[in-house]
Amino acid sequence: MNAPSDKILSLNDLAKSIAALKQEGKRVAHCHGCFDLLHIGHMKHFESAAREADVLVVTLTPDRYVNKGPGRPVFNERLRLESIAALEAVDFVALNDWPTAVETINLLKPDLYVKGPDYKKREEDITNNIGLEEAAVQAIGGRLHITDDVQFSSSRLIGAHMSPLDPSVKDYIADLKQRFKGDDVLAELDRAAGLKVLVIGDTIIDEYHYCTPLGKASKSPIISTRYEYGESFAGGVLAVANHLSQYCESVDMVTCLGMEASCEDLIASRLERNVKARYFYRKDGPTPVKRRYLDTYLDNKLFEVTFMNDRHIDTALENEIDQYLRDHIDRYDMVLVTDFGHGLITPALIARISAAKPFLAVNAQTNSNNYGFNYITRYPAAGYVSIDEKELRLPFGDNYGSLEDLVRKLGSGTKCDKVQITLGQAGSIYKEGDTFYRAPAFATLVKDSVGAGDAVLSVTSLLACQGTPPELIPFVGNCVGAMAVEIIGNKHPVYKDKLKKYISYFLK
Repeated sequence: MNAPSDKILSLNDLAKSIAALKQEGKRVAHCHGCFDLLHIGHMKHFESAAREADVLVVTLTPDRYVNKGPGRPVFNERLRLESIAALEAVDFVALNDWPTAVETINLLKPDLYVKGPDYKKREEDITNNIGLEEAAVQAIGGRLHITDDVQFSSSRLIGAHMSPLDPSVKDYIADLKQRFKGDDVLAELDRAAGLKVLVIGDTIIDEYHYCTPLGKASKSPIISTRYEYGESFAGGVLAVANHLSQYCESVDMVTCLGMEASCEDLIASRLERNVKARYFYRKDGPTPVKRRYLDTYLDNKLFEVTFMNDRHIDTALENEIDQYLRDHIDRYDMVLVTDFGHGLITPALIARISAAKPFLAVNAQTNSNNYGFNYITRYPAAGYVSIDEKELRLPFGDNYGSLEDLVRKLGSGTKCDKVQITLGQAGSIYKEGDTFYRAPAFATLVKDSVGAGDAVLSVTSLLACQGTPPELIPFVGNCVGAMAVEIIGNKHPVYKDKLKKYISYFLK
């Protein structure tokens, strides 16, 4: 019998070992999962799998792909590897390289791919990964085997005894569960698929340049850094369109690029396939770029440089966009405006958009480029507004007044009946009609807050448009926000299947 430390292999070494064992005529079974809290159900599962073969191998979901709610995984990947390697039934264990086991099955080529009894009901697998994994194992000549053992839930055990959530969050969730089932919320997300959506707004390319600080320069009073590497992300309206694309079958987008340094090739490589873009071009500036310099050690942002002309587009271009909107805007169910104050959204275009028939959702952002000049009060007829607390307070010059009073004032001035205010660590407040709904924040890990508000706006606007029960809008929004702050620089959207799993963690 191998010592536990000898059982832990790299994925490639495990593939070589399996190939050699199969040449000896050994039958290999493969189990895969997160196994965050190792419990008796897992042990029975592994024992059942081991009885079906000569060799049992287990692969684990790495920490970066675990998506089971806030604070997960409770135990890091190294501890999970060591715990499983200590079990007598397990011959080898390895850390996976991918979010699912499909690629792993193709690499390892087991005779059996073994899952627990909770996968008997395929319709309850939100991600449909089990179907993809079964197809993968059949393609390499193996088969799927479902064990029939006692069932326990790591998530329920962790939620009951090891939850990282604040007591106020637990109370909020307990109250919500009295009125809604998880399936109710998931059905609302699915209902948005058929909405025809047009998103209009400023394109932003977010560049992250990672540097190593070296110290003060020897001959001048500046801090010297060494460039390490850089990444470019689709921000602004591009990020919003990508988020929407996960929940709607197709998304149309109108935006403005610069004729100089258009970044069009980069944008094309970053947009999701079901986003249809209509670009307009300004002659007097580049596509907006925000270049952030970060310390590689803790990903701390050091400073930012912007490349843009944030003056309003000229009249000729404004008329061209206005004509396009006049011809097309009324075919949509919802128009979502992401106004970053970078020159595209002029008063004339606001008037055109506000007069249109579709449901109008708006975010007018306050940022370092437009501070004091881009207020949500520019929009006289929005159906839904999602902004942060500062973006609510600035138009009224009120830094300390009641949030509820300011939301009422905003609703009166903009004729908006549905307003969400995001409050960072304090969660969010949502008003629909005369009723206010509060939801606490769920985030337990913040990697990057850039783009989190855009993600919240994207998903909640769909719910507001289709008349989702108002209690659910701030709840879903805060789930989206908690997931978004774990994504560096809009590297990818908040995926629908992962959001469904996150919501199910709370409401199952």
